[in-house]
Amino acid sequence: MRADITSLFGLNVYTNTGTYVGKVADLVVDVNEGEVSGIAVSDINRKLFDVTSRGVIIPYRWVMTTGDIVLIRDVVSKFKKPEKEED
Repeated sequence: MRADITSLFGLNVYTNTGTYVGKVADLVVDVNEGEVSGIAVSDINRKLFDVTSRGVIIPYRWVMTTGDIVLIRDVVSKFKKPEKEED
């Protein structure tokens, strides 16, 4: 998959099941290999990630395709924070 790196900035990130993940804020580049190794996602969906940071790094191997949006595999559901049980 080839794309102009700057075309990815600001794109919305969704899983292949349609869950909003966040927006592409930056890319992680492996200088030695000369390839993108991850995407930094900001404005993250707090229902998916239980983190205090403003964003997360998603491995680029999870990216399925890019275009008007970035589509990733639905592996983020494994990291979904558990629902609180009500008494």
